[in-house]
Amino acid sequence: MTNTDILCPDGQPLKLIQLSHASGLKLDLIDWGATWVSCRMPVAGVERETLLGHATLAGYFSEQGYLGATVGRFANRVGNARIERDGRVFQLTPNQGVHQLHGGPDGFDRRRWNILEQSAEHVLLGIESPDGDQGYPGNLTATVCYRLEDGLRVSMAYTATVDAPCPVNLTNHAYFNLDGAATDVRQHVLSIAAHDYLPIDKDSIPLGQLAPVAGTGFDFNAPKKIGADFLVDAQQKTALGYDHAFQLDPSCRGLKAVAATLVSGDGQLAMDLLTTKPAVQFYSGNYLAGISARDGGTYSAHQGLALETEFLPDCPNHPEWPESNCWLLPGETYRQTTVLVFRPA
Repeated sequence: MTNTDILCPDGQPLKLIQLSHASGLKLDLIDWGATWVSCRMPVAGVERETLLGHATLAGYFSEQGYLGATVGRFANRVGNARIERDGRVFQLTPNQGVHQLHGGPDGFDRRRWNILEQSAEHVLLGIESPDGDQGYPGNLTATVCYRLEDGLRVSMAYTATVDAPCPVNLTNHAYFNLDGAATDVRQHVLSIAAHDYLPIDKDSIPLGQLAPVAGTGFDFNAPKKIGADFLVDAQQKTALGYDHAFQLDPSCRGLKAVAATLVSGDGQLAMDLLTTKPAVQFYSGNYLAGISARDGGTYSAHQGLALETEFLPDCPNHPEWPESNCWLLPGETYRQTTVLVFRPA
């Protein structure tokens, strides 16, 4: 851990956390937003950066793309920024029109997380969120542990507890480009073990029913280039690309099997994703244009992609959906783990 000379919005120095493994895997994080800012590894004897990031660490204080941030209390969207339980209505703080995205305008991505423990290969960060924070009920305590493991593996393990019922859905919003950000990610090859996805309206709020991927551009059960069926569906045209949740097949949940695999456009690097969560949001970077880039200038649309492991978006308002019980109760512990395995393609 290193105190930088950069001051965060809270007036205190930004802390840079650097992890490394004997395999050559290196991660850089900052305590602001528990944000993942760099992921480097050897590819064909050359170190390759696989994450999008800003040219300066201060760039993470003001950007709108959630690059590498830990988001919560509830990742993704909540329609009309409204939830209800036991006859009580909670009006959340909106930050995307009348809706809420990624926990609100002052979500966990815009907070300092406390470094609770650290070694050369892991860091545990924690945050406390008071009752009423961004409209959510109850006091919440959460942690995230980033850990480097044998075999070019990165694990992200989340926990949370509450003292009142509250929906909880934590995830990381890293943008990957396995070619090193030099290319359009639509040249990457992607597979997702999912037979259903969640259609959305013009505001990216779920329409209400899962739909089969069969016969649509959303079918990634067989590996294919992301650009192969890009914008062929009305749903993609609504979002200017992919920005949809996929309901993962039961066979791959609970870290039992690979849920998704991404292969670089140059065919040299692959990333397998395993998770305990029931869904993954695939976002093809449709609105990346204009966000400051690590090497100077700005990114273009589709220069990176996100695979956000989570509950289905807006699931607090859809108890009829499968595995939609995202409400955490007092006395329970929220636990979610995502593992990324990098390997030669």
